[in-house]
Amino acid sequence: MTPVTEALPAVKLTDRINRIEPSATMAVVAEADKLRAQGIDVVDFGAGEPHFATPQHIKDAAIAAIQGNFTKYTAVGGTPELRDAVVHRHAVDFDSDYRREESIASVGGKHALFNAIQVLVDHGDEVILPVPYWVSFKDIVRYAGGECVLLQSDEAQGFRVTSDMIERLITPRTKLIILNSPSNPSGAVMSPEDLTEVVRLATRRGIWVISDECYVYLNYTGKRFSVGALREYRERMVIVGSLSKTYAMTGWRLGYALAPAPIVSAMQKLQSQSTSNPTSIVQKAAVAALKGSQQCVADMRAEYIQLRDHVVNGLRSIPGVKCTLPEGAFYAYPNVSSFFGRGGLKSAADVAGRLLREVHLATVPGEGFGTSDHIRVSYATSMAELNRGLDRMRKFLGAL
Repeated sequence: MTPVTEALPAVKLTDRINRIEPSATMAVVAEADKLRAQGIDVVDFGAGEPHFATPQHIKDAAIAAIQGNFTKYTAVGGTPELRDAVVHRHAVDFDSDYRREESIASVGGKHALFNAIQVLVDHGDEVILPVPYWVSFKDIVRYAGGECVLLQSDEAQGFRVTSDMIERLITPRTKLIILNSPSNPSGAVMSPEDLTEVVRLATRRGIWVISDECYVYLNYTGKRFSVGALREYRERMVIVGSLSKTYAMTGWRLGYALAPAPIVSAMQKLQSQSTSNPTSIVQKAAVAALKGSQQCVADMRAEYIQLRDHVVNGLRSIPGVKCTLPEGAFYAYPNVSSFFGRGGLKSAADVAGRLLREVHLATVPGEGFGTSDHIRVSYATSMAELNRGLDRMRKFLGAL
């Protein structure tokens, strides 16, 4: 007799998990990987990570940690040695003045950002978020129960964000402003003057600022700056940093935050109930990165500038493509809206989707970053790959 199988009831998930969407960038990576698994040659402009290998002295420190059996639990927020190294590196490079108890190490910059938002944002709080924004900002805020108030930046002025633009959006419910300079996805860099005015405004109005500085060392303006230099306003600021982009350590997963001690303490409490400490071995590698020679950072930055200039010139040479000059990070954010209405294209998602399916070029559609007129192009790859990808894009768009 065939056993009777009863249909399982639908799984009811929590409201908080249903508020958020999967990462748009990870979706592109997954689709590109599917094509590669079929033997298709994909040019990848979607990856948000350096193409460089992790510098050898950092790898050597990790190997030494393994051989030295540094493989046990550490303090939740990182070893004293690592936290001191974070504080020292930031002080040397940006004239900040944080103490060990005002620092915390985490499992990547995204983890530090997640923890900071969870301890600062409550249900109904408003968070001002400039557009375009990094894909995870909006969803992390929504997971915390907050509401994003989107600020449209000025593309004609390089996606500029000013304190006057922000002040117009402040309400009694505004709890937090999120800044990201240099920006993912646009590569825009806020001037020291604009950053200072935003922080002053926030402090005056009793609002928190989270400054995502994951790309702070990839600033090509010659005016490298961190809000950590604004010591008199530190009681309303959280700085989030990462070793991923600076030292080509994306897979190592080591980030940090600098903030007032009560905020760091709250973040540690949350981290103690989720991941506990970052990997012990990676912490030793991070110390080597922060305390060792910084020539590797300068060398990578110099090459990124060459790659940026090449890809922007290539994009601008395609009729119909407009592209502002990114002043930091390793992304270009071309406007492809002139192609809407041609060949059935209606949005950036259509453009990115067909680039991937028809000419096997991976880019990220702007919808994931809050705009529908752009695609994100990562130029963290070789010059040869940039040329191959630009040729494919020129071929596809030129045929419309």
